[in-house]
Amino acid sequence: MRKRLSAIGNSLGIVIDKPILELLDIDRETELDMKTDGQQLIIVPIRRARKAKVKAAVERAMAAHDATLQKLAK
Repeated sequence: MRKRLSAIGNSLGIVIDKPILELLDIDRETELDMKTDGQQLIIVPIRRARKAKVKAAVERAMAAHDATLQKLAK
C-alpha cells in the first residue's frame, strides 16, 4: 500500500486506514513508539499490558533488593 503525507497544521501526517487499525488493535488512545533505522520509519503500538508487566517486574526487583539499592544510593 502506498500513501502520501497530508498537511496537518504546520506538520505532516499519514492517515492509517481503518482495516489496518482494526487488524493491529489501534485506536486514537493507543500510544505509538516511532523510531527509524535511517532508512525506514518504524511505528509500533505500545501495549498497556506490557507496561504493567514491566512495572510489576521493577517493583518486585526493588522490593527484593531494597537494602542493597539503599546502600548504593549513599
